[in-house]
Amino acid sequence: MQMTGAKIVIKTLIEQGCDTLFGYPGGQVIDLFDALYDSRNRIRHVLTAHEQGAAHAADGYARATGRVGVVMATSGPGATNLVTGIAAAYLDSVPVVAITGNVPCSQIGRDSFQEVDIVGVSMPVTKHNFIVKHIEELADTIRTAFRIAKSGRPGPVLVDIPKDVQEAVYEFTPQEKPAACEPVQPASERRLQKAAELLAKAKRPYIYFGGGVIAGDASAELIALAEKLEAPMGCSLMGLSAVPSAHPLFLGMQGMHGHFASTAAEDIADLVLALGVRFSDRATGDKNRFSAHFNIIHIDIDGAELNKNIAAALTIRGDLKDALRRLNELVQPRKNPEWRAKIDRLRLEEKARTAYSHALLEKKLRSDSQHLTHFQIIDAVSAAAPEDAVIVTDVGQHQMWTAQRYPLHQPRTFLTSGGLGAMGYGLGAAIGANIATGKRAVLFTGDGSFGMNLTELATAVSEQANVTVVIMNNGVLGMVRQWQTLFYDRRYSGTTLNRQTDFVRVAEGFGVRGARASTQAALADALQAAFSQSGPFVIDAQMSSDELVLPMRPPGGSVDNIITEIE
Repeated sequence: MQMTGAKIVIKTLIEQGCDTLFGYPGGQVIDLFDALYDSRNRIRHVLTAHEQGAAHAADGYARATGRVGVVMATSGPGATNLVTGIAAAYLDSVPVVAITGNVPCSQIGRDSFQEVDIVGVSMPVTKHNFIVKHIEELADTIRTAFRIAKSGRPGPVLVDIPKDVQEAVYEFTPQEKPAACEPVQPASERRLQKAAELLAKAKRPYIYFGGGVIAGDASAELIALAEKLEAPMGCSLMGLSAVPSAHPLFLGMQGMHGHFASTAAEDIADLVLALGVRFSDRATGDKNRFSAHFNIIHIDIDGAELNKNIAAALTIRGDLKDALRRLNELVQPRKNPEWRAKIDRLRLEEKARTAYSHALLEKKLRSDSQHLTHFQIIDAVSAAAPEDAVIVTDVGQHQMWTAQRYPLHQPRTFLTSGGLGAMGYGLGAAIGANIATGKRAVLFTGDGSFGMNLTELATAVSEQANVTVVIMNNGVLGMVRQWQTLFYDRRYSGTTLNRQTDFVRVAEGFGVRGARASTQAALADALQAAFSQSGPFVIDAQMSSDELVLPMRPPGGSVDNIITEIE
């Protein structure tokens, strides 16, 4: 069937299973949007307020479902506005296909209006990218983009399409099935056998897992292995939700702002089984000290991660779900009462340290009736929100508090910008997650992060997205200020906002209901209003600027100098 390049794009997206497209129109994608009009009953187009919000929404869609998120923008500023969102997806291994328009091929390289080499700009933050200069290559390029985005270690792919290619006419031959993932070479049987032998000899095994477990749909296999070995589990920020928070072997997030018991248990282990993690600096601290007392078995689908940051005694490349299933068959069930007893003592120590830290905070704020604490806010939200809600965060102190404390029950229900740490990620991602799953999305954000992309409230209203925004408002850029408090002699340069923004009135200006809360009673009323009806809702929760995220292992430090309370 003969059709324009623009129609070929939309037909191919439908063929690949795309049911939702986030984007913003412009001069070099008019043809694509015109073709989209004809297929508006097949693809839902979500018009965002800004292209960055569209990219984050596609990211949230992908993280919440495991499917490929799709975003589209015009050339020049439209394309460059996507870059932060693409980078966030790249560093967290999220499958996204970004489609950009460009000036006609004859005008490329002539500084034409709104011309930018987006392929060159995005090359460092995409898994792969393309510029399609020949219409006969268009459909297969988009199919390849989807295949690359979801194969192996997922990631974003950009397809740049000049306007004359969109306007050209060519024969389109549809495919019956979406592009299949590229096959992954299975993990070596010999290496898996060696791993089983090492695990059998270990007296204090510890499982450290990351986002690769979620991407690889390997949660059930991970839990089965931990229960067989009676091994405690800890995770990176990106691994949260892979294991239910209440699982008796799960110690929570480890690392710079991880749970004390999780970080300390890893430190005294004699063998660490690392699954789908990259050993970032926030997870390891002092790399020389980090693995001084234990050996590591590292399993990952991406061979580039093996021995990249931390040397392992045994590396295994392969699909995690398959590797863990086979490893489970090789491992014999065991009991380890001495190790469990040590873990129980660490849990009790963590509980005591946390209680003492919270008591100090409450003492400090006792005379201040106009501020809530982070644990009061998070506990109240978790008690009021649906159990299957998708929890989303922006970046900063609120992100770490939520990661530490919010109870999670199933995979793909905790979305955050981990690798890039993009403030402003949350609202777009929450909208994308709600649209993708139909489940309520709860966004924990700070006043600094929320100010980055609050214009996406317009999108939440137009889409009537069930998104509850909880602003943990302390009037400062809290995480940077915390570093200034602890390591820069309280020299608060650039972190005190001194803004008079009334977030409730701002929300109302967008057509969003809102409430301000500075007491637990007011917060309870606000949450009841937020969750009792559909649509977006903003809660401005007032906090003290002096609250810190604890525990904290100093940058480059170790568990030996972890900070758990401050007078």
